[in-house]
Amino acid sequence: MSRFLTRFVKDESGATAIEYGLIAASIAVVIITAVQLLGTNLTATFNSVAGAL
Repeated sequence: MSRFLTRFVKDESGATAIEYGLIAASIAVVIITAVQLLGTNLTATFNSVAGAL
């Protein structure tokens, strides 16, 4: 039983997977924010061009 607990305490693969998940989620949030901002600016530009025509 003590060998199991020792291996369990030393095992860091779960923590690493959580860290990679948090990094992936952070990158996804940045990409979504950038795309929304770009879409808003692009819509404003197209509306400006359409109004000038």
